[in-house]
Amino acid sequence: MRCRFAFGCIIGILALPTHALEIGEYQLIDLSHAYSPDSLYWPTSPSKFEKKELSFGQTDGGWFYSAYSICTPEHGGTHLDAPLHFAADGNPTDKIPLESLIGNAVVIDISKKAAADHNYVLSANDVLAFEDQYGRINPGDIVLLRTDWSQFWPDAKSYLGDDTPGDDTNLQFPSYGVDAAHLLVVEREIAILGVDTASADYGKSTDFVVHRIAAAHNVSNLENLTNLDKLPPIGALVFALPMKIEGGSGGPVRVVALIPNK
Repeated sequence: MRCRFAFGCIIGILALPTHALEIGEYQLIDLSHAYSPDSLYWPTSPSKFEKKELSFGQTDGGWFYSAYSICTPEHGGTHLDAPLHFAADGNPTDKIPLESLIGNAVVIDISKKAAADHNYVLSANDVLAFEDQYGRINPGDIVLLRTDWSQFWPDAKSYLGDDTPGDDTNLQFPSYGVDAAHLLVVEREIAILGVDTASADYGKSTDFVVHRIAAAHNVSNLENLTNLDKLPPIGALVFALPMKIEGGSGGPVRVVALIPNK
């Protein structure tokens, strides 16, 4: 019998007035890249991350003060794809239920296969092999696909397979396959598909079927994750809270994993 971190138990504990989440009992892993001018965006994105200084220094009153303005497309850096991104009736970013953004992490490691084949896609058989070892993936789980592609961040040529501005026809990187996405989204009813590459569809995709399968079932995607190599296959709890953009199709997200100390 496998031992999984009980999300329901922690919610029950938090509901008790005499108990609190003891952060010291967990290892915290940041699964997000910081936003900067080096952050990677889809090659056809009309703009990237911009940060402008509004104030920085001593005020006339004698205290220090700093402020900035930022501008970014929704889909770049470590971000969430809301279902609305590929489904007209899908949830926008601000309508995604919180219970769909917090859940048990399932980390499927295809890093060795991806190193040998940069266009490798997770298959349904890969998922079933994972389940044979660790147990069945449950409804509401957050599935994270580990390719170790984050080691190439932020080198666009290595990370995306091609760095031609405005051209997304020659991209190469691994991700989910269609049969695996159907198994996870439709049959296992997971909450989120996450990956440490630029897209839930592999680089050579021209029809974005994985995005469409997920969006049709109100499942979000997490893209451009990092540090998945620091997570166990099961046993971590993930919080993936995006910027709450009204009517948005996605947005920047800070993704954090909690691993219980042994």
